[in-house]
Amino acid sequence: MLAVVESRIYFFATIFGFDFEIGFMSASIDNEANQLKSSNLSKSRLANLIRQYSFDISNEANQLKSSNLSKSRLANLIRQYSFDISNATMRYLKLKDRCKTTQVYAFTPSSTATSTPTSAAVAIATATANKRHHLEQLPTLNSILRESVDTVLVSTTKTLLPYGLPRTDSLEPRIDPYLKSEDFVQSLAELYRRENSGPDSDKSLVHLEQYTMSLSNGDPKITRRRLQFARKHAVDVHTKVVLSAWLRYERREDELVGTSPFDCIGRNLECPKSALIHGYDPDSVFDHCQCSRAIDSSNGNSDINYILDGNDQFSSSDLDEIVCFCIGKEEVYCNRGRVASLSRPLKAMLYGNFVESMKNSIDFSGIGISVEGMRAVRLFSESKKLDSCLPNVVMEILSFANRFCCEEMKSACDNYLASLVSNIDEALILIDYALEEKVTLLTASCLQVILRELPGCLHNSKVMNIFCSSEARARLAMVGHSSFLLFYFLSQVAMEEDMTSNVTVNLFERLIECSTERWQKALAFHQLGCVFLERKEFNEAHHCYEAAAEMGHVYSLAGVARTKFRQGQRCLAHDIINSIISKNKYPMGWMYQERSLYNSGMEKILDLNEATRLDPTLSFPYKYRAVSMVEEKNQTEAAIKELNRILRFKVSSDCLELRAWFHIALEDYNAAIRDIQALLTLEPNYMMFNGKVIGSHLVELLGQHVNQWSPADCWMQLYDRWSSVDDIGSLAVVHQMLINNPEKSILWFRQSLLLLRLNCQKAAMRSLRFARNHSSSYCERLVYEGWILYDSDYREEAITKAEESISLQRSFEAFFLKAYALADTYLDPESASYVIELLEEALRCPSDGLRKGQALNNLGSIFVDCGKLDCAADCYMSALKIKHTRAHQGLARVYHHKNDKKSAYDEMTKLIEKAENKASAYEKRSEYCDRELANDDLSMATQLDPLRTYPYRYRAAVLMDDQKENEAVEELTKAIAFKPDVQMLNLRAAFHESMGDLSSALRDCEAALCLDPDHKDTLNLYNCARTRAVST
Repeated sequence: MLAVVESRIYFFATIFGFDFEIGFMSASIDNEANQLKSSNLSKSRLANLIRQYSFDISNEANQLKSSNLSKSRLANLIRQYSFDISNATMRYLKLKDRCKTTQVYAFTPSSTATSTPTSAAVAIATATANKRHHLEQLPTLNSILRESVDTVLVSTTKTLLPYGLPRTDSLEPRIDPYLKSEDFVQSLAELYRRENSGPDSDKSLVHLEQYTMSLSNGDPKITRRRLQFARKHAVDVHTKVVLSAWLRYERREDELVGTSPFDCIGRNLECPKSALIHGYDPDSVFDHCQCSRAIDSSNGNSDINYILDGNDQFSSSDLDEIVCFCIGKEEVYCNRGRVASLSRPLKAMLYGNFVESMKNSIDFSGIGISVEGMRAVRLFSESKKLDSCLPNVVMEILSFANRFCCEEMKSACDNYLASLVSNIDEALILIDYALEEKVTLLTASCLQVILRELPGCLHNSKVMNIFCSSEARARLAMVGHSSFLLFYFLSQVAMEEDMTSNVTVNLFERLIECSTERWQKALAFHQLGCVFLERKEFNEAHHCYEAAAEMGHVYSLAGVARTKFRQGQRCLAHDIINSIISKNKYPMGWMYQERSLYNSGMEKILDLNEATRLDPTLSFPYKYRAVSMVEEKNQTEAAIKELNRILRFKVSSDCLELRAWFHIALEDYNAAIRDIQALLTLEPNYMMFNGKVIGSHLVELLGQHVNQWSPADCWMQLYDRWSSVDDIGSLAVVHQMLINNPEKSILWFRQSLLLLRLNCQKAAMRSLRFARNHSSSYCERLVYEGWILYDSDYREEAITKAEESISLQRSFEAFFLKAYALADTYLDPESASYVIELLEEALRCPSDGLRKGQALNNLGSIFVDCGKLDCAADCYMSALKIKHTRAHQGLARVYHHKNDKKSAYDEMTKLIEKAENKASAYEKRSEYCDRELANDDLSMATQLDPLRTYPYRYRAAVLMDDQKENEAVEELTKAIAFKPDVQMLNLRAAFHESMGDLSSALRDCEAALCLDPDHKDTLNLYNCARTRAVST
């Protein structure tokens, strides 16, 4: 009974953000429950319990009357917060289930607090305490009740918007926590020149700087490639260890069930054993490592046949060289010359002017080594091996080696102990010993385990003590393991996990201490400024931003202005940004966006419009214009259209949330649910209404106002949305299906495909990991692991996974994966025939129509490449019969190859009529019409998706053909400003080269090669331009 009251009240509290004390929560819940269950309580006893633990309805009624609330309000409150006595016993039976459900007490799933059957109330109270810093900012129950009557009623629209619609004065863009260059192309070109002109030892750091610069570009493939190249050119063990762990973290292998930190993908690039090998060998980084052929050295195959006791036998020739080391009452006989050869101090002691050189028996009782340790020293002096020694003995030998400067023996001990570290508990124990003894490799091995456990070990106090304290950092520095790279990695992980935590601040402080170059200091100070700004510590943020600006990072001045604005100095903030704009020949979109914060009225709107013109990927201008439409003119539908402009090509959580707010205001609950479910796919822990309401709970409330779908309905809805190329709608349906069946791996996989279409790679990889974790068979798991490897640029490993799965069980997904991975390169006729066979085998295996439509579409594409147009047409027609709408594009391509442009144009028109996302269709249709119509289609494509680069390149080429060279360059320049694409840089370089501007041509080629070093067209153009530049 008590649990029923508590769980119901707490349920509403978590939904609406009520922050009130539940006084009757205590550890005695289970005792009361047991009494209710075991004893046959009378009605009076039950009534007493109700009176003891429930709300005093009469007091609530008095408060309501004093507040002039209506009787209906009182009735609603009674219905909402009271319970049915007659059903109390049955509800009590579900006490444990109620306490276990995360929707009862967890504000975010990141706190995975669970409760046991005997301590449910304690678990709930603990979870509440963990979120107290957040809950304290929320309104209390009484404060909500004192507001408008309708905000508490579940059945009203206002309840679904308990905090009202957002206001323009509450909107503010975030300061991005990465470096932004004033001239991104020039910065890339300079980095490329440094990479190719500097020594090999500096290349890794140059690639790390390229990684930092590429973060502002937003392409995860480019950033991952930069990290791979940094690892490729790493020289020392420390750099290899950190970068290997970083690459593993980027793939988030820690989320894969059943994996360990030492799991290897089979390449030296991320291999934990290869990382511990010192030396520069860039050509072998992408080779297969030796992990699969590792030999267990603990099988007793050592060639050491000595007996570790005191009865060792020596030949007669060695007797004159025997020396006895006494440890207590034990004696260890050694060869004097071989022990002396271990180090110069031992040689001086045994053969120099020391007393021990004249003795045949030397007392070693006071030097801190045991008899077993001394015998092991003797064995090492004979064989130079430690294979038969126990770890604790090796640790003694290491201390002995340090005392007597035995570098060879110290290195052997270091290598041996480093090979033993296998988990974080061992690492945390051994790293202190390693730092004490100042051994590099053991420290690296321990550090590697810790880093490969991230982010799970981030809040381990022992781990943070190693990195955060100044003393610990100094100890790491003494063994060569304190670097900018290490703390850069740690700070990025911490910032992603919890930007405002003290751990994050401490790691950034260490990062600043390790920064040596200007770009490193600019990055460290700028990111720490972002952390302090998020923590609302404006003075500290101001100092950090100023320090970053002094290092030449102009974008940090936006942070300086923001802190001034937050402290009430609006005019000063405006002057700072205005000064930046006036000094730049080519101002950037973020500059006008930032200045708009400090303007008002029409000036603000003009700045926002200019920001969108210069950089259409900035989401804040769309959001502000949408909210102002609702706030000033009550034009909610127009506001939704404004948000649609950016959501067509850039899906983000904040824009989806804002559009959901507007749909709720219009009482279009189906559309609101769609947006929230798509949002939760991107960020499962998202809190709606400025962090006050759990997104999943809001979906439950909205679900009361719409018709519920059965599993069959969901599949029908998915087919309809998939066929209409409505990716956001499809994403929402898949999310609903996963709520009903979270263990179905194929749904997680389909979710990942949709997210990839929407360019949400991080969320897509998370869904793919869930698909792998929920696989129902080993064969299925191999397929998903293959897709993870393929999306991480490990194509050969992905094919191997597919082949292994096929060898165990033929399946559509295994054949499709292999075909897809093989087709992702230039196909000769023989390879193309093999891919066709694989896709045909895939189509013979069971699968749903959605996947078969994709396979038919891909098969048709291969047929076109091979010139088999009739076969291709059959494939596309078959795909269209099962509602794979994108097959219209392939069929148009067939008509085009048959010189039937009109049919091709008509086919693309059908796709435009059916598809929700039309930008690519307009772009493709432009190829099948005359120039005027093509320009119209490409203009529409750019309007729908300004990130598509082909329209800019086409228009620039047309302008170049018309001898309008400057206009052609300008057309490319305005797109490169917000999307520095390799093909556009290559085309602009070609234009500059044809115009005789060789310096600009070389700059653009270098920038393009920095993004893609293997781009053949750019390499050829670069060599040609360099030759011309030298000759002139």
